[in-house]
Amino acid sequence: MEAVVFVFSLLDCCALIFLSVYFIITLSDLECDYINARSCCSKLNKWVIPELIGHTIVTVLMLVSLHWFIFLLNLPVATWNIYRDTQPGAAEVTHEGSHDQAWLPPALFLHVSL
Repeated sequence: MEAVVFVFSLLDCCALIFLSVYFIITLSDLECDYINARSCCSKLNKWVIPELIGHTIVTVLMLVSLHWFIFLLNLPVATWNIYRDTQPGAAEVTHEGSHDQAWLPPALFLHVSL
């Protein structure tokens, strides 16, 4: 059972890293004016909830399988993702409010490093 938990966790973390790299590439394309803000928002909005679900599944799986150290490493990022996505209107990145979301790239780099 423990091997299954870690294989699933590995695959989920690989998907989350790929998703974070996709976010960074899309945001850098926006910064270089290769795509417009509306297109960037539509690309990123459809991946916010799957990122939240993927990270929460890994955190809960580590809690259920009693891997406390790994659970405690994942808990701050999972808590931040849940907090960020449960705020009113925060689940969607809008092109009008892009100046208010200056926290997004540092949060992505934190997520990639964990």
